[in-house]
Amino acid sequence: MVGLARLVTDVGAGRAALRPLQGLLAITDLLVIMWATFGAQVVRFGVEGRTDVAASTDDFSISYTWFSIALVALWWLALRFHGAYDVHILGHGAAEYRLVTTASLQVFALVAMLAFALQVQIARGYILLALPAGVVGLWAARRVWRTWLGRRRVAGDLSHDVLVVGDVATVRHLVDSFASVPEAGYRVIGVCTSSGGDEVADVPVLGSEREGARVAIELGVDVVACADAHALGPGGLRRLGWALEGSGIELVVSPGLTEIAGPRVLTRPVAGLPLLHVEAPTFAGPRLVLKSTIDWVGALLLTIAFSPLLLVVAVLVKLSDGGPVFFRQERVGLDGESFRMTKFRSMTVDAEDRLDEVRHRTAAEIDRGVLFKRQDDPRVTPIGRFIRRWSIDELPQLFDVLAGKMSLVGPRPPLPSEVARYEGDVGRRLLVKPGMTGLWQINGRSDLTWEESVRFDLYYVENWSVAQDIVILWRTFHAVVTKHGAY
Repeated sequence: MVGLARLVTDVGAGRAALRPLQGLLAITDLLVIMWATFGAQVVRFGVEGRTDVAASTDDFSISYTWFSIALVALWWLALRFHGAYDVHILGHGAAEYRLVTTASLQVFALVAMLAFALQVQIARGYILLALPAGVVGLWAARRVWRTWLGRRRVAGDLSHDVLVVGDVATVRHLVDSFASVPEAGYRVIGVCTSSGGDEVADVPVLGSEREGARVAIELGVDVVACADAHALGPGGLRRLGWALEGSGIELVVSPGLTEIAGPRVLTRPVAGLPLLHVEAPTFAGPRLVLKSTIDWVGALLLTIAFSPLLLVVAVLVKLSDGGPVFFRQERVGLDGESFRMTKFRSMTVDAEDRLDEVRHRTAAEIDRGVLFKRQDDPRVTPIGRFIRRWSIDELPQLFDVLAGKMSLVGPRPPLPSEVARYEGDVGRRLLVKPGMTGLWQINGRSDLTWEESVRFDLYYVENWSVAQDIVILWRTFHAVVTKHGAY
């Protein structure tokens, strides 16, 4: 086991370093709310504004300027009340956006109820401008700060210092999970396990499971992550929590429910024992109807919006070599049903006939399990290389969404040859419609290994939701702009 002396001086500054960011984020949110609120006032009423809020009685009136000031203060305080600046949600996951949205909707619901109770007629145009502008503005500001924070965390800064406690197998899994998403801000600096070795997953072993609290306090870490409560023995987790009381150290517990998102996990106490109920994934019902409606309406609007670009690219592809504009390939969709997916043709006309030749001509190919994709594929045309880098070649898939064969968000649409080689639970990818974008798109695209692609797709299938789809669509724009993994 490794001693603590050489670690103590470098540990414990993670949470404190985030406090300035919390302040900057709060100031940014305040400016965005002011922009949305007063901007809506100016757009709706002009620069001179209105003198009152058209109260139902002559003895009650308030100017729109003062109303906007009150709304700004209430909105900003609601964000703080809902924990939108909690250091544990900053930088990763959808909770940050969900809290911003929930707080905003509740503020305007409260305003609507007060207006009804006081019989005050607030201009609907003012509300309809301020609410969406504020929510979108807050999302955008959060995205900017999140990108900055993620880059700092990848570089090793502004992360929570974590001590992982548990048996060696679960500790290794949790350490690897934290390392795979450095932008989440959990930097493991040591583990406590009875492995008998000096390191687990390249992290020093600093003691046994039962020594976790003592080691955490001596190091001054920010978080103790319990990878396996059973390794602590009966009542061990409770005693660990008691030992950390007053130290300012957070205790988090991994329940071991991998690939299952929080909305499916419910905690119900029974005789003082907290039981985790895992609800089955849903593949039918009103949520699916809502998702299908959003897919069709969204695809229609995007097709109209991108129609000039679609026309220009179609002409360029046709003029490049005289071949067909579209490339249609058989893919496997919902419940294993085959369909012909549509893309702009980005390769030479004889690309399919040359596939075996390209596979075997060089040892520099990129082989990811059942996938094959090369970054320097000689079959790609000059115009094809451009539209691939910007994912423009995938826009005709909007027609497949309109036809009901694909979704805007879902697993990657597989080839029949890939499906034929599926093993184990990989076939669960076919329980939902394939998507134009998905978790695979925003987490690396073609840079992912086969195992990573499957993991992201299965996670989506097990935990899909309309809210998650909206977040994925939001993040897809960033993935396309940065062009990571597109070739």
